[in-house]
Amino acid sequence: MNTLHPHKQQQEQAQQEEEEARYEWDLSLSTVVSSSSSSASDVIGAIEFDPTDNIVATAGISRKIRFYGLPSLLRNNAVSGTGVSFVDQATACEYYISTPAKLSSLRWRPGSGGRVIGSGDYDGVVTEYDLEKRTPVFERDEHGGRRVWSVDYTRHGGASTVGASGSDDGTMQVWDPRCPPEESVGVVRPAGICRSAVCCVEFDPSGGPAVAVGCADRKGYVYDVRKLVDPALTLQGHTKTVSYVRFLDGGTVVTAGTDGFLKLWSVEDGRVIRTYEGHVNNRNFVGLSVWRNGALFGCGSENNRVFVYDRRWGKPVWVDGFEPVGMNSGSDKRFVSSVCWRQSGVDQCTLVAGGSDGVLQVYVGKRKP
Repeated sequence: MNTLHPHKQQQEQAQQEEEEARYEWDLSLSTVVSSSSSSASDVIGAIEFDPTDNIVATAGISRKIRFYGLPSLLRNNAVSGTGVSFVDQATACEYYISTPAKLSSLRWRPGSGGRVIGSGDYDGVVTEYDLEKRTPVFERDEHGGRRVWSVDYTRHGGASTVGASGSDDGTMQVWDPRCPPEESVGVVRPAGICRSAVCCVEFDPSGGPAVAVGCADRKGYVYDVRKLVDPALTLQGHTKTVSYVRFLDGGTVVTAGTDGFLKLWSVEDGRVIRTYEGHVNNRNFVGLSVWRNGALFGCGSENNRVFVYDRRWGKPVWVDGFEPVGMNSGSDKRFVSSVCWRQSGVDQCTLVAGGSDGVLQVYVGKRKP
């Protein structure tokens, strides 16, 4: 009886996984929300789902946090009967909150029942907004006026919530929202005296003590929140700025760099598991989001397209372009600037993407039989 060499078996198994990854999902454009602003004034820099996964918040340089009901956006698609629903921003947006500065990041605060959302702005301030009162209720300003790129929260130590922000000042500030703004849990300088910008921070969403950081020094870092003095792990492999870092699960992290690559890392030993390429990213923040239930990664691109990767294959499994909409169709410098997966579901998925021209697109997908 013929038996395959173990190496040959591994190769065939890898090829089978790649084939499954390429054809497992069917995604399509559902809804397009046009922008009423010019391409220079409405870049969408952040998209976030609320804890119920039914409300979508967006923010950017328009100095507004806009809120959309996902069921309403998808219902418009069902009513249109044309496959894709086109709706203007004024109609689709349920309400908005005006902010004093341009925003780079959003994150709902855990434990608030979806009532409080945190933001980081271009003036170096972290602000929390009460969505019922539609007013700011908390501010932190430790970054010396330098742009805050990223804000995140976690549940740590029982019911308490710890927050973190990363900034152009080269620090990650870790804080307790229950304490006065002048008090801090810790200050981390990943790049040391080089003070390279901290572009992204994310706590382990599974509840572990890890927090991951992406920096302009071309490295990612993983810290233990209980011991912030030195990184537990340094992720070296990108050749340019690490703009995003996302946990896929407690054992793996995905990074995005302006070298045009995504990388999947083992948190155990810092090993690169797989590198992903196909999108274009040399300069801008184009977004990175991970759908953990399906092990899919979504990102934008400087060729104005949305890319989806499956963790099992290094090439994109799906690509879609943003179409010219409204008064922004004359621009040739548009790019997809932000993406966010809805975490609900197993065999069905929803991806929301925003463009540098303020256009918002909603994609729906399902696992093929």
